[in-house]
Amino acid sequence: MECNGCEIRPELYYDPDFQIWARREEDGNLTVGMTDYSQSIAGKILHARVRKPGTRRPASKPIATLESGKWAGPVPNFFDCVIVEPNEEIMKDPTLLNLEPYEAYIAVVEPVNGAESALEGMLTGEAAGEEFCRRAKEEGWECDRDIR
Repeated sequence: MECNGCEIRPELYYDPDFQIWARREEDGNLTVGMTDYSQSIAGKILHARVRKPGTRRPASKPIATLESGKWAGPVPNFFDCVIVEPNEEIMKDPTLLNLEPYEAYIAVVEPVNGAESALEGMLTGEAAGEEFCRRAKEEGWECDRDIR
């Protein structure tokens, strides 16, 4: 689904502000990344640092930090988890987060209380697309993957 130039994928789960997406994996882990909208706000990502595997990150403690030409800061975390594996590719080439926000994930994490609990309160499916589109139109959210 696309709205105001922003892509939203119905198979993913989104935080209420559409900054982060999560994908449930068969082994119970979650893959997390930044949304098309989030990468557009950040601008060209220049540096990515993901916490070490085995690091426990409570809800509200970031799993990574990113730096762009406009912004530097934490990647929000919405559930208690342990870092399983950072995406080494984005640490070598952080612009992948801009170019391929849904393929270039940030990390795989293990939710401490299980995937069901972690994904509670996140938006998914058609409801996520409708809510994103409503907010994008109301608040003027637009996306752009041109990082020049």
